[in-house]
Amino acid sequence: MSNNWRRFEVLLPLQFNDGRDVPPDWLAEAVLEIVDNFGAASYETQKVEGHWRHGGVVYRDNLVRIVVDVPDTADNRRWLQSFKARWKARLEQLELWIVSYPIDVE
Repeated sequence: MSNNWRRFEVLLPLQFNDGRDVPPDWLAEAVLEIVDNFGAASYETQKVEGHWRHGGVVYRDNLVRIVVDVPDTADNRRWLQSFKARWKARLEQLELWIVSYPIDVE
């Protein structure tokens, strides 16, 4: 097992910016795409509420969080950057928030 691990947290919106609901099967597809690539992921169904400002307008997002712990490699980072680009476009977002940080797996 790798000694260097990284946790990625992906926030996906439940609605498009125009208020339409994101189809629930799309969210399941995003989770399964991560599971297919890394072998596991956690999906938090509790709504995360985000607020952000763009062009003088304050937006409020309802989000869900996908969490995946993976070896900290350049290949894994590239894969998640590609995932972000695909889903940012598909979900018609100005930005898609993915954060990462090193973790110790005991």
